[in-house]
Amino acid sequence: MIIALDAMGGDFAPASTVEGAIFAAKESKHKILLVGSEKLIAEEMLKHSKECDLMSLKNIEIVNADEVIAMGEHPVKAVRQKKDSSLSVCAKLVADGKADAFVSMGNSGAVMAAALFYLKRIDGVLRPAISTFFPTIDGHCVISDMGANVDCKPEHLVQFGIMASLFCEKVTGIKRPRVGLVSIGEEPTKGNELTLAAFNLLKQADINFVGNVEGRDISQSKADVVVCDGFVGNVILKFGEGLAEMILKLIKKALKRHPLAWASLPFLWLAIKDLRKSVDYNEAGGAPLLGVDGICIVGHGSSSSKAVKNAILAGAKAAEHNLTDGIREAIAKYDNKIGR
Repeated sequence: MIIALDAMGGDFAPASTVEGAIFAAKESKHKILLVGSEKLIAEEMLKHSKECDLMSLKNIEIVNADEVIAMGEHPVKAVRQKKDSSLSVCAKLVADGKADAFVSMGNSGAVMAAALFYLKRIDGVLRPAISTFFPTIDGHCVISDMGANVDCKPEHLVQFGIMASLFCEKVTGIKRPRVGLVSIGEEPTKGNELTLAAFNLLKQADINFVGNVEGRDISQSKADVVVCDGFVGNVILKFGEGLAEMILKLIKKALKRHPLAWASLPFLWLAIKDLRKSVDYNEAGGAPLLGVDGICIVGHGSSSSKAVKNAILAGAKAAEHNLTDGIREAIAKYDNKIGR
């Protein structure tokens, strides 16, 4: 697989992106195109010459791009005006068939705008959705949408469920993943106008719909795929990140208050490391923008090099599983079923 990485995107770029690309190149055979200022990327790569033989990394290549879209720029305006930005060049590489996926930790609005501008939507897809893994008691579930669409119609939620279900099945290997709709009660009669209408449509879709799930059910693995509008999804994501960080800090404070417990920290360390890993967004790396005609991975702005590496590998995995064509077929099948 060939993965185009926006080397200039993110709060810590190009340091984090270049290091993440080197990690991914050492761990896999995927070819990584580092897109951005050739001078800055080359300087950053030289900083790692002592820890690894860069000449032996045949699967890293620099693609020059003279412009950068900053985190605070207007997404659509920036993509239209800066056609030689590292982000736009990444999207064009996928659109032209020169890369199998692109990854960016930059301005998330601009990433979505670039994907829509250059890759376009898959035929039949009403709204692309950001779908990502969220920690649960038994592992992870997929939540869709995570922020791309804050105002949705019922048919949008149905498509989110179809696309995220396919993503979950292909990437995790779960056959017929359970799909739940976020609402304020388990009963079909609970919810607002959006969720009540979406509930009835989801029942008709060719997915394993298990009904409504409440906020507390998400972490308890009541569903493998959780469907909601982007406003709710983003609140869940940010609340979950904050809660995980709070719990880890509370554990540390509690241990410090009890000398015997603190003394036993070396024996608890592996368990605490496992806990931290299970709630660390850097492990997921990035979230796919499902519904565009190509693989696009949207990363967290404050991503570490570890997150960049994992985002690159996530993009490669999605491309290997031919996720785009799978979504195309699933949406066409649903449209035929409802006579659209």
